[in-house]
Amino acid sequence: MIEIPYIFVQTIVYGIIVYAMIGFEWTAVKFCWFLFFMYFTFLYFTFYGMMTVAVTPNHNFAAIISSAFYAIWNLFSGFIVPRTRIPIWWRWYYYICPIAWTLYGLVASQFGDITDKLDTGETVAEFVHNFYGFEYDFIKYVAVIIVGFTVLFGFIFAYSIKAFNFQKR
Repeated sequence: MIEIPYIFVQTIVYGIIVYAMIGFEWTAVKFCWFLFFMYFTFLYFTFYGMMTVAVTPNHNFAAIISSAFYAIWNLFSGFIVPRTRIPIWWRWYYYICPIAWTLYGLVASQFGDITDKLDTGETVAEFVHNFYGFEYDFIKYVAVIIVGFTVLFGFIFAYSIKAFNFQKR
């Protein structure tokens, strides 16, 4: 429970600095969505790290497991290869990848409603939809999914810390 307020403070400091540096549009709604997605991203990464330590016999093995999953998550997040270009037989992993949902929430909340025209003639919102497959109207569902990952990792950690005992006598 101590992680929750600590990560909240970390998110506020990080959010103010990074939001200003990136140059996103300064509206209350967009800034709050940014803080929301970053807070729950920090939280699920923290809970995921705690979960891997709880389900493995030692911290070395937990680091190996975490690193492998981080690499796979980054590969299937939709940043390097967007969902629309991922082969159909691999898209299932995109949908269970928490980073993909964070990216969806951040991009759709910041750019999904912009109607400025690009050089190609399409609006920014149309580009976000056509290239990434992100819908601005789906942000609330993405928020629920991000919270779901956080709760899932937190519950698995809590259960594992109670159920598994790797101590040797």
